[in-house]
Amino acid sequence: MGNIDKGLLHRAFSIFLFDSSNRLLLQQRASEKITFPDMWTNTCCSHPLGIAGETGADLEAAVLGVKRAAQRKLDQELGIKPEQVPLDKFEFLTRIHYKAPSNGKWGEHEIDYILFIRADVDVNANQNEVRDSKYVTADELRQLFEQPDLKFTPWFKLICNSMLFEWWSHFGTSTFDKFKGEKEIRRM
Repeated sequence: MGNIDKGLLHRAFSIFLFDSSNRLLLQQRASEKITFPDMWTNTCCSHPLGIAGETGADLEAAVLGVKRAAQRKLDQELGIKPEQVPLDKFEFLTRIHYKAPSNGKWGEHEIDYILFIRADVDVNANQNEVRDSKYVTADELRQLFEQPDLKFTPWFKLICNSMLFEWWSHFGTSTFDKFKGEKEIRRM
């Protein structure tokens, strides 16, 4: 939390993978995770590496780098092969800036790139990363939020409470384009 308290932040990404039935793939983070263990969250969330191919000097290059990182992490966490999630199928929506402490020692302070993708994929979860996964409809996700025994990551709750359901209702329609490629960072 020391770096977070100093105002330092880093880049991250959150992937929302929908199948052809318009269901969102959720994951429950593994118990071994340092931050937010056992919590339910969007399909995959992680950080691009500071390496060639996952960074960029401008927004367009940074988004491409995040898409490459998204492919890497979908494979690492959920066993989803890159050929099932081609780079050109990822839709960049926006970036959000948020801060979330985890346990007093760890937390997140991030610029989070939001990516949507529609793909029917084979999931073979890495148990060191993912405890469980499931597909849900928008109504089923709303019902999950009402269950007091279920815990959700702070960024997922922020995104859901502010934008997810509106984006989701337009995904796959001609009206979805108005949500893509936002240049301004949303402060949460």
